[in-house]
Amino acid sequence: MVMRSSPLPRMSRRGRVTVGVLVGVFVLFTLLGWGVNAWTDWLWFDELHYTKVFTTVLTTRLLLFLVVGAAMAVVIGGNLYLAYRLRPLLRPHSSEQQTLDRYRVALTPRIGLWFAIVSVVVGLFAGLSAQGRWGTWMLFRNAQPFNVKDPIFNIDIGFYVFQYPFFRYLLGVGFTAVVLAVLGSLAVHYIFGGVRLQGGGDRITNAARAHLTTLVAVFVLFKALAYVLDKRALLLSYNEGAKVYGAGYTDVNALLPAKEILGYISIVVAIAIILFSNAFIRNLVWPGVSLALLLISAVAIGGIYPSAVQSFQVNPSTLDKERPYIKNSIEATTAAYGIDKVDIEPYAGSSQPPPASLATDTSIVPNIRLLDPQLLSETYTQLQQARGFYNFGDKLDIDRYAINGNTQDYVVGVREINYAGLTAQQSNWLNRHTIYTHGYGVVAAPANRVCNEQPYFVSGFLGDEGSDGCQSSTEEIKTTQPRIYYGEQMRDGDYAVVGSRGAGSNAEFDRPTGNAEQYYTYDGTGGVSIGSFPRRLLYAVKMQETNFLLSEAVNDNSKLLYVRNPRDRVAKVAPFLKLDGDPYPAVVGGRVVWIVDGYTTAATYPNSERINLQSATTDELTGTGTVAQAREEINYIRNSVKATVDAYDGTVKLYQFDDQDPVLKAWNKAFGGNLIIPKAEIPQELSDHLRYPADLFKVQRDLMARYHVTEPNEFFSGQDYWEVPNAPDDPDQGQKQPPYYLMTQLPGQGKPRFQLTSAVTPRGRQNLAAIISGSYVDGKPRLEALELPDQSVVSGPVQVHQQMTNATDVRGQLSVLAADGKARVQYGNLLSLPFDNGMLYVEPVYVKSNQQNAYPLLQRVLLSYGDGSNAVLASSLQQGIKDLVAKGDAQRQAAGQPPQQPQQPNPPPATGNPPPATLSPELTAASQRVADAIDEVRAAQESGDFSRYGKALTELDAANEAFLAAQRAATNRPVGSTPTATPTPAAPTSPPATPQPG
Repeated sequence: MVMRSSPLPRMSRRGRVTVGVLVGVFVLFTLLGWGVNAWTDWLWFDELHYTKVFTTVLTTRLLLFLVVGAAMAVVIGGNLYLAYRLRPLLRPHSSEQQTLDRYRVALTPRIGLWFAIVSVVVGLFAGLSAQGRWGTWMLFRNAQPFNVKDPIFNIDIGFYVFQYPFFRYLLGVGFTAVVLAVLGSLAVHYIFGGVRLQGGGDRITNAARAHLTTLVAVFVLFKALAYVLDKRALLLSYNEGAKVYGAGYTDVNALLPAKEILGYISIVVAIAIILFSNAFIRNLVWPGVSLALLLISAVAIGGIYPSAVQSFQVNPSTLDKERPYIKNSIEATTAAYGIDKVDIEPYAGSSQPPPASLATDTSIVPNIRLLDPQLLSETYTQLQQARGFYNFGDKLDIDRYAINGNTQDYVVGVREINYAGLTAQQSNWLNRHTIYTHGYGVVAAPANRVCNEQPYFVSGFLGDEGSDGCQSSTEEIKTTQPRIYYGEQMRDGDYAVVGSRGAGSNAEFDRPTGNAEQYYTYDGTGGVSIGSFPRRLLYAVKMQETNFLLSEAVNDNSKLLYVRNPRDRVAKVAPFLKLDGDPYPAVVGGRVVWIVDGYTTAATYPNSERINLQSATTDELTGTGTVAQAREEINYIRNSVKATVDAYDGTVKLYQFDDQDPVLKAWNKAFGGNLIIPKAEIPQELSDHLRYPADLFKVQRDLMARYHVTEPNEFFSGQDYWEVPNAPDDPDQGQKQPPYYLMTQLPGQGKPRFQLTSAVTPRGRQNLAAIISGSYVDGKPRLEALELPDQSVVSGPVQVHQQMTNATDVRGQLSVLAADGKARVQYGNLLSLPFDNGMLYVEPVYVKSNQQNAYPLLQRVLLSYGDGSNAVLASSLQQGIKDLVAKGDAQRQAAGQPPQQPQQPNPPPATGNPPPATLSPELTAASQRVADAIDEVRAAQESGDFSRYGKALTELDAANEAFLAAQRAATNRPVGSTPTATPTPAAPTSPPATPQPG
């Protein structure tokens, strides 16, 4: 007697209703969330006039979701239904079949529904995966030629960058679909008796065998296509023998023919599986043998044979075999990263004594930057904050401005609103989002000028110009709209509700002026209008805030400003760009704009070295005012876009900068051809503030450490490799020294220019190997390097810092500055400056008291020349140069050489202007007064007469100001780094206390 299996228990009506309601609520809220986000995103893009980006990305993602999801659902559903239709009508009796009866009874009445559910779920996941590939599809559709062909297959590189990734993705989808179809069909055949594990006779029906073997044959055909793509992928692989990327000798001479042979074998095996399974023998033995032969062939031809070639032909003479492939990798990598046209010039790098020409130089020394943008953030905050809710960020920026026709670099910071600085009373919704809405002003100070151990401010005042001796009497960098509604300090929840609340009513706090406070009403074009009730309801849901509906501060005139971080705004408008981690402000046309460098990248440039973008760009400053890049592998990069964000109305503009980049051309075409503003339309005033981007420079610097060697033999030996040194003041932390912006003139350059520079050392050694710089010349990027001889003994950054700080006559003074632990000595940027065939090192020394609200003061300057043994610690740059020259004269005299006789120095000229022929009588008198005052300070300090010392300091302050006034009158240019107000003699035995500002 055969016992019938009981069917699976059915859910009660109430249970089905409950599940249906829960599913319905979940779907409703999910769709509501998606709808709200989509609607508000469209409004945001409409505000910026970039709805083309929103609609293009959205429609592309929906299209991919529907097409791939539907295709996957059809393949899975069709195979499940076919397996069901091919079920045997009669099944042998067995315990296995009795067990399966209960499942058949439960599934059969609604078999179509179950198949539909499975197909939809699989299609849903496939569609979700596909919509994330919208960028791959758009590049595929809008591919552009590189007009450069790979050296192996003679195919345009555009195929690898634009088409190969999408073909590889499609192949992956095909493999997934076939595997899921095999598994699903096998399950259905098993449940309905087409495949049996027990019982007599055949274990699989003819229909099931035909179905499953056909799917397996399709899988093998996909494998044949994979071998075709794998041949191209050899140019993207890592050549372990030569330690480079790209196809090597074994790849070209063993793997390449092996993959071609395996492709043909796969086609033969696919045909054999179908024929032997269904036309001739009609069993699974010979198909299994065919698959086994394919597997053996893959191991033997694709594994053992290439390994033998590598071991017996390549390894014994690696360089001879790999030389042309190393050359291919060098050429491809340098082209892909834009380092194929680096101008590398030899530089003597001698260790001669400091030359007397240091004292009369007018192109390098006057432009030496003493202010460190990282350390001065606290100083700006304390001196220019005005209110506790203003902030300048963790790091300031460097830019250059032309004042009265003279161009020099400035340390600039934006006085932004800092919501974390609001008090508890100020942090309610009304204050946070409708009162404290914006910052005010760009604060700038000349990078080479010091006033009483702190910056000399020339802009960003709050209405109290001329109230302090350490700021100019008027704004030198003028802005017609200084208010900052969009800035780096803005986070996701920092939205602002702005707009008029009635006639004559200004609700937004604007700035403090003296004893009064100014208020303001935003009248810019930025922001999404939320005057209507539907808009308020929409944003109440999005922001999860009922005050959009209840507060009287939200009215018919209200606008909502959100996504207020410049980097986030550009990322939303141009989601295909990688953005530099350090946006910077500039005053252009009287308005404050944020400049954001945008990169186009690729990961499939043939034969090019692949790097991790995050690792290559991380250094000591990453995370401190700069944003870390994503951990992503790339092997091609271009600084193709210069984006700007208006700090007042949030307007975003994307300017083409690299007009030859095929990747940018493809993206621009994908978005209608008008997304990117042509390079020719970049305003000249904006162009004057463009700078070589830091993250690109870091990537190129890392790669140049190896790829400055272009001869394959030398490259393979690795003896001339460079490396980026660690931060000099704390090398044990293992963090790279950041590059730094300077206005300077390197050897071979016709005049001073604004450039990003970095020192590199030989791999495994600490002496200096080269100085790398990146700048713009006539609007085009230029990379240059000064390479020192291999036998050079010029110290590198870490070495020279240690030598300077450990020098006998320096170490004691640094200890005095630390005041027995009551203050902390901090070191600014260690600048490596080529000068007169040697190296001049300059490192500002800041002192920060341990008292609350203290800020760093620039009290000394460390200088060294040559091999690092000529270290001096001076109270000013001028004094340090004078001491260096004196040391040089002493060394030459000790060596029996006559001292060098420098020419009478003239005041340093402004960049691009000739020096004055003679000194004015006023400037001569003022200069002599400063010299006399310095002599008096030293004499008073040596005498130990504190009263005399105090009077001498007062006279020195007055002499400094008189000298500055005379120099501005004579040259219209502030002096770079005047003597500070509190000089201390070298290594005093018992130094008297000196007054400290602040």
